[in-house]
Amino acid sequence: QVQLVESGGGLVQPGGSLRLSCTASGSISRIYDMAWYRQAPGQQRELVAGITTGGSTNYADSMKGRFTISKENTKNTVYLQMNSLKPEDTAVYYCNTRLIPDITYDYWGQGTQVTVSS
Repeated sequence: QVQLVESGGGLVQPGGSLRLSCTASGSISRIYDMAWYRQAPGQQRELVAGITTGGSTNYADSMKGRFTISKENTKNTVYLQMNSLKPEDTAVYYCNTRLIPDITYDYWGQGTQVTVSS
């Protein structure tokens, strides 16, 4: 089992920046990878960015160049730095992880709201 707690969401103006944090606890040594997803009202949850235990990253095309995922192993924390935010980035952002050996099962945090509006 693993628990994920997100923080850092809020209201920001278009063009602004936010940094989200996700701290994991529990079976840390079994973590396979971590990722950020988001879900806007009436839309499906979508991948934003992911990072493996080795540090390899991947991004959704619409986030490349604006968002950066990183991790701090000593704090069991993954970050999502979001720059040049747009109103269409408004969504609930969820932290996600999968554990070895069953990487078909997803663990989720409670989500943090990001609102981009003037």
